[in-house]
Amino acid sequence: LAQDFGSEVAQVIFSVTSMASMAVTKEAPHMGMEARLPRTPAGQTKSKNSQIWKGFVQGSVGAAIGGACAHPLDLIKVRMQLQAEGTKLNMLQMGPHIVRNEGPLGLFKGVDASMARQLVYSGVRFGMYDMLKGFCGESQRPLTTIEKVLCAATAGATGAFAGNPGDLAMVRMQADGKLPPEQRRGYRNIFDAVGKIARQEGVLSMWRTGVVPNMNRATIITVGQLAVYDTCKELFVDYLGMKEGVQLHLSSSFGAAFIASVMSNPVDVAKTRLMNQRSEEGKPLLYKSTVQTMSTIVQQEGPLALYKGFAATFARQCPYVVITWVTVERLKKVMKDW
Repeated sequence: LAQDFGSEVAQVIFSVTSMASMAVTKEAPHMGMEARLPRTPAGQTKSKNSQIWKGFVQGSVGAAIGGACAHPLDLIKVRMQLQAEGTKLNMLQMGPHIVRNEGPLGLFKGVDASMARQLVYSGVRFGMYDMLKGFCGESQRPLTTIEKVLCAATAGATGAFAGNPGDLAMVRMQADGKLPPEQRRGYRNIFDAVGKIARQEGVLSMWRTGVVPNMNRATIITVGQLAVYDTCKELFVDYLGMKEGVQLHLSSSFGAAFIASVMSNPVDVAKTRLMNQRSEEGKPLLYKSTVQTMSTIVQQEGPLALYKGFAATFARQCPYVVITWVTVERLKKVMKDW
């Protein structure tokens, strides 16, 4: 497990770093996501511990609100990704199908697990990202593209590892309504889900199940939101003459959400399949690792199956990214002098 975990995450970080370095050839002025932290004036020092806890609070609260608002689209995406052979519903069909069979509240199944996951995952991600940027000297000079990519990749992978139990519970709760009644797990809430998983499958199963694809996806998502957001913002300012403000933020977020969705959807499909599969005595697991899962899906369902739920993924990313960052920026202003 450790070898698979290390090698797969290292491969993803290396490939994403290579893509980012090729895509961003010009260093942008200090105006992207790194601008969330102010420069330290000459003769003053900045408390690293203070910045870490602020980043944790801002990221966790902002992402929890964004995740809750976008949860119905996330649930639709998961249900679409779990479709195999037979009748397949698109995004516009899946939503009404869930409402008819499970009621309007069916669209919010697992929302408590989603928010709990975001509190841990995004809190660690934001806090560690700020910390790593500080270690790289961000308070004294603009960071290079490679430095920002590595900081984001490391922070994303670490946050995903910390938040994996919540993500596992969320995926299973979202998928439960699709299963036959006799096969449903029947988790009542996030605490019930985590407790049952720990008792029935062991505490370590909350990290054995889907942790590598989850970290791979988080690495790609975090890097996409960093490098692509900054690049889009720079291009819109340089070539379209856009000014700092809501329009620029919305346009940059839209571009970042689209690229991040394209990059992460295949890994997201693999993660969903790995986390949702049921272990049965005497039967080997169909899905064993990220690469093997993606290969199996391509062989059995075709390459386009890796983009199942893409419309829902992209539709979910847009409000999630915008709401998260608007909330973070407001919290940053409120907490400026704390």
